[in-house]
Amino acid sequence: MKLTKYESARLIGARALQLAMGAPLLLEFSEADFERLHYSPIEIAKLELEKNILPISIKRSMPQKTE
Repeated sequence: MKLTKYESARLIGARALQLAMGAPLLLEFSEADFERLHYSPIEIAKLELEKNILPISIKRSMPQKTE
């Protein structure tokens, strides 16, 4: 499913908040890579979204047909 820019921004923001609060990383980094690259929670959340490993799902509401 292709995400809209609003959905992806919401997912990245929610996951970055989780990471900032101490949630475990879903990507494997060596300590040297992690310290050398100085990833922020937002950058890590973007990488997780690109690799489709986020444990967050999107629930879209569809309009109701009325007659």
